[in-house]
Amino acid sequence: MKRTILSALTVLVASAAIAPVAAAVEPANFNIQEARLEALDSRTKNSVHKLRLEHLNNQTKAIEDIQATRLNALDARTKAVDNIQEARLDALDARTKNDVHKLRIEHLNNQTKAVENIQAERLNALDARTKNGVHKLRLEHLNNQTKAIEDIQATRLEALDARTKAVDNIQETRLDALDARTKSVVR
Repeated sequence: MKRTILSALTVLVASAAIAPVAAAVEPANFNIQEARLEALDSRTKNSVHKLRLEHLNNQTKAIEDIQATRLNALDARTKAVDNIQEARLDALDARTKNDVHKLRIEHLNNQTKAVENIQAERLNALDARTKNGVHKLRLEHLNNQTKAIEDIQATRLEALDARTKAVDNIQETRLDALDARTKSVVR
């Protein structure tokens, strides 16, 4: 009888000593896993954000360079046209100073204005095409990056869920074993 009471008392003391330790281990594992997931998400978001900014800056710089080059070429063509027209006008002035001269000047001015209007329209159309194309490419690139990030995070979350389930299974197995030992000691 003394042995049975002593065994029961030992099991009771052991259970009381182990219960707080087991309860403390479980939240610690969850907190560590949660902290790891948050740190991983933070690093991923920062890295992707930096890459996106760098990519957009590079695209913007490239577009500005292309537009500057095109504008320089248009300026050079306009200057060449202006020089040719100025040379023609000087030659015309030297040949005659009559009404025909005035008509020719008016005609050349109209041509110059027409050329300037055409070049302005071409430049506007070129800017519009460049902006639309780049905007579509940027949106497509950002959508692809967002999808990739979502896929990575879903995979990481599944892996974390699997690890958490494994920890739960191990703890449940240990608890079952402890219960079995407790029951066998009690008997």
